[in-house]
Amino acid sequence: MKKTRHWVLGIGAVLGLVASAAAGETSPKSPPSPTNARGWNPQTFTQPSDADLRRNLTPLQYDVTQHAATERPFNNAYWDNEKAGIYVDVISGEPLFSSLDKFDSGTGWPSFTRPLVPANVREIEDRQFFSVRTEVRSVHANSHLGHVFDDGPPPTGNRWCMNSAALRFVPVDRLAEAGYAQYLPLFGSQATEPHAAPRP
Repeated sequence: MKKTRHWVLGIGAVLGLVASAAAGETSPKSPPSPTNARGWNPQTFTQPSDADLRRNLTPLQYDVTQHAATERPFNNAYWDNEKAGIYVDVISGEPLFSSLDKFDSGTGWPSFTRPLVPANVREIEDRQFFSVRTEVRSVHANSHLGHVFDDGPPPTGNRWCMNSAALRFVPVDRLAEAGYAQYLPLFGSQATEPHAAPRP
């Protein structure tokens, strides 16, 4: 089983290199401002047109979110980010993951034990590349985010393996300013520490 999993990860890494090369990206870049740069309101969010997405996203962000491409492992914006904060959809701004649930999976992609807001992610069976995996997409923007596997650490045993290109990181000290003040209590007194304890 482990050999199969590593083989699948290897295939993903190779495909990520191909996608990155095709997009002309050789190093991680900070994501541009998303379409919804001020917080998140599902009542007011409108899915951008394809033309708007192409204009506002980098080629890699567009390929990952719209065509399920995979970015390069160990060469993306957030795989080794240890700052406290939350990760939101790069298109909609909907909250997806927290640094409190982030861990080093050794895969070269940002990995989490669980979503911050489960209602903002959906799982889809993915039968591409001679295997069965579970694709993860954001609910409102329908962005391809990555995949979820059952080989993660406690307490969930899951590894939500995401693409940095599909995410935007909002550090704790900018949560209120960016419209995500409701998540400040999660961080408590450890809000500015790079290594935060897992949520109970």
